[in-house]
Amino acid sequence: MKPLPPRNYEDIIGLSHHVSPRRPQMSNSGRAAQFAPFAALSGFEESIDETARLTDRCTEPDEEALALLNERMLRLTEAVRDRPEITLLCFEPDEKKPGGAYHSITGRVRRIDEVQRRLILADGTEIPFERIHSIESP
Repeated sequence: MKPLPPRNYEDIIGLSHHVSPRRPQMSNSGRAAQFAPFAALSGFEESIDETARLTDRCTEPDEEALALLNERMLRLTEAVRDRPEITLLCFEPDEKKPGGAYHSITGRVRRIDEVQRRLILADGTEIPFERIHSIESP
């Protein structure tokens, strides 16, 4: 097949742009979306970010720290009627990977549930005893 000679488009250069009377004109953002990059590995970037996210390892308190924690829990049990304000250092396990993060929670004690082993704050937050690493009260 013989190649076509180059055109200079003189026959169509002066024609007006066609606008359909039946279909609405595409917006510029819609037109640009046609040329957006194709993500062949969808979810890959999120997977990389999740793998790179660091978690802390839960450390077990030594005997001295456990004794101090037990003493403060006893004092809290005695003073629960006064609804004392406390600050707890708690370990929150991560839902997606091993480990978790330490969080500081401040609030007023509403109740100590010794049967289900949890401390309940006035705002409804429930903290299992095994997640509490330290208790500070002003």
